[in-house]
Amino acid sequence: MSKLGLKSKVAIGLVLALLLIVIGGIFFPVHQPDVHLSANYGGHVPEPFYKLGPIYITNTLITSWLSITVLVGLFYFATRRMRLVPKGLQNLAETAIETLLGFVEGVAGKKNGRRFFAVIATIFLYVLFNAWMGLLPIFNFIGIGHTGTESGAFFGDYSGFIVDVAIFRAANTDINVPLMLALVSFISVEYWGFTSLGVRTYVGKFLRVRQFLLGLGYLVKGRVKSALSAILFGAIDIFVGILELLSEFVRIISFTFRLFGNMTAGEVLLLMMAFLVPWVVAVPFYGLETLLGAIQALIFCALTLVFATMAVTPHETDHD
Repeated sequence: MSKLGLKSKVAIGLVLALLLIVIGGIFFPVHQPDVHLSANYGGHVPEPFYKLGPIYITNTLITSWLSITVLVGLFYFATRRMRLVPKGLQNLAETAIETLLGFVEGVAGKKNGRRFFAVIATIFLYVLFNAWMGLLPIFNFIGIGHTGTESGAFFGDYSGFIVDVAIFRAANTDINVPLMLALVSFISVEYWGFTSLGVRTYVGKFLRVRQFLLGLGYLVKGRVKSALSAILFGAIDIFVGILELLSEFVRIISFTFRLFGNMTAGEVLLLMMAFLVPWVVAVPFYGLETLLGAIQALIFCALTLVFATMAVTPHETDHD
């Protein structure tokens, strides 16, 4: 029996995915809620458009898939006909990859930089494209709704088509997406730390009991003066280790809300500018949000890179 080619495997995968979607729609239908566009910013989380078994397909998940599709498509067309002297899309892709690789290796070194690159580059490009895709005019203004009149505190009375549930919504403004990225960052950093230093050495960066136990040993031997000094500094070392351990988990929260807060605030700003001032005046804000998206992507991947570099550094070297 001959092996299946790549195109055959992709076709089979698409057919299976389509079957799952159909089965999910038949046996697990989801009621469409009556949620207005402003509810996206008022703390109410819209229900999904569709349910595929335990998977809820929301507007932000659709946007995430769209960003992934665009990224895969760009790099596919950039690399399908590789040339020794790149030009066009291949040149753009190689420039982006070389720039990111140089940045990662400049912080983590050549050896660790190669290990970290795939995760760091993926985080950067995913956050960046999610942010830039959210600037398209189809976002938050095309969806399921009704025709009528609505009153608002900021915009006054509006008559026309009112969007109840937007089909496309910027993925970074859904707190689940920043949380997912924060968990990927956290798990990757811990994995690199354990595999580079070993379980005992890496755990020892947080459970710093050596000096405290040494002080207890001095106390048993009757060396009271040395014992008190060692116990005091050992207790401080233990406290610092606990703080560092807590900071590893607090990082998940800080990563999540930093990205979520900045992206949501930018989206609300653009929405308000579009209604309060003529469209020409709002154009500079789109440029500002384009820059902000790149900055947030850089901050997220840079912090992950810095923490990864610290994780693979032994405690003694880091202390020195």
